[in-house]
Amino acid sequence: MDEKTLSELQEGLASGQFSSRELTATYLSAIEQVDKQGPTLNAIIDLNPDALSIADALDDERRTRGARGPLHGIPLILKDNIDTADRMMTTAGSIALAGSIAAEDATVTARLRAAGAIILGKANLSEWANFRSTHSTSGWSSRGGQTRNPYALDRNPCGSSSGSAVAVAANLCAAAIGTETDGSIICPSQTNGVVGIKPTVGLVSRAGIIPISHTQDTAGPIARTVADAAAVLGALTGVDPRDAATITSSGRSLTDYTFCLDPDGLRGARIGVARKSFGTDSRVDVLMEEAIAVMARLGAVIIDPADVETPDELGKAEVEVLLYDFKADLNAYLARLGPEIAVHSLAQLIAFNEAHRDVVMPYFGQERMLLAEEKGTLDSPPYLAALETCRKLARTEGIDATLGKHQLDAIIAPSGGPAWLTDWVNGDHYTGGGGPPSAVAGYPEITVPAGMVFGLPVGISFVGGPYQEPTLIKLAYAFEQATRARHAPAFLPTVDIGP
Repeated sequence: MDEKTLSELQEGLASGQFSSRELTATYLSAIEQVDKQGPTLNAIIDLNPDALSIADALDDERRTRGARGPLHGIPLILKDNIDTADRMMTTAGSIALAGSIAAEDATVTARLRAAGAIILGKANLSEWANFRSTHSTSGWSSRGGQTRNPYALDRNPCGSSSGSAVAVAANLCAAAIGTETDGSIICPSQTNGVVGIKPTVGLVSRAGIIPISHTQDTAGPIARTVADAAAVLGALTGVDPRDAATITSSGRSLTDYTFCLDPDGLRGARIGVARKSFGTDSRVDVLMEEAIAVMARLGAVIIDPADVETPDELGKAEVEVLLYDFKADLNAYLARLGPEIAVHSLAQLIAFNEAHRDVVMPYFGQERMLLAEEKGTLDSPPYLAALETCRKLARTEGIDATLGKHQLDAIIAPSGGPAWLTDWVNGDHYTGGGGPPSAVAGYPEITVPAGMVFGLPVGISFVGGPYQEPTLIKLAYAFEQATRARHAPAFLPTVDIGP
């Protein structure tokens, strides 16, 4: 089933070439052979013991009533911070939540099940979605260990949706769900050579997802193609009474984004180049220039430069907002857990981590958690001021201003640089890229493979205004179809840099 798209899988299921049970068994075998043995990617933290019986039921339903849609009988992986009311745990990768079984599905989970998807398992992640330490190693968690990059096993998969992206890249599932607060869908997707969609905050419910920030958190699809990511996104959207932010999506969300898949979608589009995002890596810059040339050849109008101003003040304000949000939002989530769980507040979690330092903090600490615990409530003047600064600089004076000034359909930038060596001593060291502050603004961003540097993937990001997912999908799809830049991983022990 390597590199099979959702439409190809559905064709096979519809024709009887294989069943959902056989498809599920194939992915389970791949997980055993590739993730647990062989290259030992360590992307999967938990498997659904009921996956095969669910597949059987969906096969019966297909025979008797037909398929529900493009996800019927398709095995997907969820990041391990998304609640599933089944026999799998939801732990955010932390042993502090070992044994935590959700009483209710996250809304994302429930909508995927309603679409006929099979929740095959949970993906490893950067513990607590990478909001524990200021010098963490992405893809590592105390419960799941270190996830490895399938292109070069000594390289980092980025995070925090590390396992989700690696599982998709390595063909351990048809698609996956990640979550992002700032970069946690985009970075692992680009680093592992797949497509990631970070939706507008409010398009997809966060109810039942272990939080960092109600201001910036969102869930989104990770897939091998734009078409697959678009199909999964349509199953996730809609107003949810459990998440007030989704009210803004009323009348603006869709249940099917596949109509946007236009190979001629770049013709006449106005594309702005975030030129200030270039310059960190000359090899990445070469790939970006080639991408710009492709878009121009496909009929896009290129406006270069079209930079978004991101003053240092924005970064400081974002950190302040996230610290306040993390304390309030995580306390609310932990308070709902049952008495069998060891922690029910951030303060208790900090104490747990300290008491289990040898297992939880062998490589890095919990500096961010300590800073968050010192913060006050969400009506504190410093928080409200920081929130206003973020919205002004990222939206009004940032992305909105740039889009409006140049009448742009999207802004492009390198999604990042090639994967760095995993380093438990010094932590992560990002290697360039990163475009306009879409995460802080709560605006959508899509990353698509753009090429390779020494056999390591590099992606290009398309950023737009709120609820402009249809436009971004159209542009990203046209670029993808023209370039076909994705290459399946070879599971090399290290990068082949030649003679």
